[in-house]
Amino acid sequence: MIETAGDLITFVLRASGIAGTGQTPTAEDANTGLDMLRMLIAQWQKKRWLVPNEINVHVTSTGADYYTIGPGGDFDTPRPDRIHTATLRIVPASGGLFVDVPLAIVQAIEDWATIAVKTVKSMPAAVFYDGTWPLGQVHFWPVPPAATYQMYLTLKAPLPVYTSLTDPLNLPDEYIEALMWSLCVRMQMAYGLPARPDHTGAMKQAINVVMTANTNIATLRMPSFSRGGGDASLYGMVPWP
Repeated sequence: MIETAGDLITFVLRASGIAGTGQTPTAEDANTGLDMLRMLIAQWQKKRWLVPNEINVHVTSTGADYYTIGPGGDFDTPRPDRIHTATLRIVPASGGLFVDVPLAIVQAIEDWATIAVKTVKSMPAAVFYDGTWPLGQVHFWPVPPAATYQMYLTLKAPLPVYTSLTDPLNLPDEYIEALMWSLCVRMQMAYGLPARPDHTGAMKQAINVVMTANTNIATLRMPSFSRGGGDASLYGMVPWP
């Protein structure tokens, strides 16, 4: 039964022809497999259809011009490649109900650069993610005053990071075969072996199963500027200063 990273790598080394049937893989081969597995997972992390779910992270406004995101940042989560959705929660002063307001996402720095006054403080209407390294920067505009709002971001959930051969895979069952044949093809490439067509076909089929399971199609909505009325700048969602 394949339950750990080591179980998976042992199967892959034998299936790919690097290790013989019944042969115990060498430590060097096993560690190479572990490195290749980490690289494969890092690639999958960037593809929404290969990540089983999304998570919400939030901070309370501090009045800062931007908030860092990444391990140890203001948003203490693995550094994302993009923000999927963003929501502003208005916190009532005393009692009452929370009110959630969706924020427009400024996708490109070229659009962000067109906002003339970026430090004005008010209720935010938009968010821009600057994917700096090692911590990204999340800019809300206008800048939310301190202790007034909670800002929520929807991101891809982090996939497991395997640091040892004994780490449990900790993924849905349909991922096992997709990982197995994907890693098999990559290990054959790494060792200068030809990738078998049946392995490649099994990899594509298994990834398609994962993709189908993870695909969620949102209700189609027209952008606000196409419905008439309002400013069309930044797709009609961000008022110009």
